[in-house]
Amino acid sequence: MDYYLVLSLLILPFVWAFIHVVSPNLSSQTLPPGPHPFPIIGNILELGKLPHQAIAKLSKTYGPLMTLKLGSITTIAISSPNMAKEALQKNDQAFSSRTIPNMTHAFDHHKVSVGWIPINSQWRNLRKACATQIFAPQRLDATDALRLAKVQELLDHVNQSCKSGAPIDIGRVVFTTVLNSISNALFSIDLAQYDSNLSQEFRDLVCGLAKEAGRPNIADYFPALRLIDPQGVRKRTRIYYAKLLGIFDGYINQRLQLRASSKGYKASNDILDSLLSLTEENNSEISLLDIKHLLLVIDYLFKILVQSKYLNNKYS
Repeated sequence: MDYYLVLSLLILPFVWAFIHVVSPNLSSQTLPPGPHPFPIIGNILELGKLPHQAIAKLSKTYGPLMTLKLGSITTIAISSPNMAKEALQKNDQAFSSRTIPNMTHAFDHHKVSVGWIPINSQWRNLRKACATQIFAPQRLDATDALRLAKVQELLDHVNQSCKSGAPIDIGRVVFTTVLNSISNALFSIDLAQYDSNLSQEFRDLVCGLAKEAGRPNIADYFPALRLIDPQGVRKRTRIYYAKLLGIFDGYINQRLQLRASSKGYKASNDILDSLLSLTEENNSEISLLDIKHLLLVIDYLFKILVQSKYLNNKYS
């Protein structure tokens, strides 16, 4: 890995020179104001270890719409709610295309994920499936009792541990509760138990993916380095994806066999059954591959919506 990193740093000057030769008019484009970039690296160093804080500080000088040069990539940073609404709501289709992180190229996730594919018929089908089968208000309402049951299980476990004097790992038991709440909404099963190591394995998997997503990746700043993957981000992401997709494969195949072998099979009210029913409709353009990659992002989005709904109910 060190060899590739040194090689990448050696060829960066040539990449920078090539970009300025083939695109001499880039600097003349009308762009929002921003800090003056350094040669080759641009404004990367100004972001530091806490990019969100650095951007907030820079926005006080350059405004809510700011241009940053991250390596060879020209980036427009939006740092106000009104400006974000203008770009993401009023002009969402005009701003829909985005730079795809190198890590999402693992297993061609960027080609089938609703989060990265361009606006086309496939994107519309996946978006419709999300809106009607996954994140609909009725779906969230239907999981209220389930979430309450899982919270009660957590309280019972804590109470039992207190009575027996057993130590409690708060982070671990809370993660187990959240994991089982989501897995029941998806597959109608608990993926972990409080007295097992399985929740820790899932936690390591989820945290590993989150770490790779938040890690500054030189291959994103200089696309010419993507094939080399000098920091190994895509390689590690592929390992995480392989484990998750393997888990999803197992549950999907098990459910398909159950649906095919049982004449009187009664569909459950979980997300997996709803998505599988969509694939069986006439002229359906949603495949099992789409479902697996959709499940990769559902956990994160589902948690955000559930938490948002809980907070709105609590403080409204």
